[in-house]
Amino acid sequence: MRFGWVVLLMLSFPVLEAVGIFWVADLIGAWVLLWLLLAAIAGVTLIRFERVAWGARMAFTMQSGVNPMSSLLASGRILLAGGLLVFPGFISDVIALVLLLIPGTWDKRKTDPLRPANDDVPSAAWEQHTNVAPKTIDGEFKREPDDLQH
Repeated sequence: MRFGWVVLLMLSFPVLEAVGIFWVADLIGAWVLLWLLLAAIAGVTLIRFERVAWGARMAFTMQSGVNPMSSLLASGRILLAGGLLVFPGFISDVIALVLLLIPGTWDKRKTDPLRPANDDVPSAAWEQHTNVAPKTIDGEFKREPDDLQH
């Protein structure tokens, strides 16, 4: 019976949510219904957005050569938060907000040293927001007359 506490918590969670809804409804009145409706709409929207963004996030992660596990965890965290927002209650809404505010989902893109587009500005100077002029590629060009271009 090692997981007895987990089973008890899972079974008591809906009861705790119902008690929380009644307690908050006693404090603020009918605004609870608006909160629960808006939270459910936000959860469905979050799930729909993540369903579309998951493929692009995975493709970018694989293309960048980064470990795809971080992308999977970020998508899973967002989907779990959306599901908790759909579930009526304030405890689940607080847990969903904590999941959404965990850093790591919206990190800046790291520069790839093998990508030529990153050669213009040194990464240390770019992160410090200093005014560094990009390197200029010198070369020659020849302008063709307009009548020769087709």
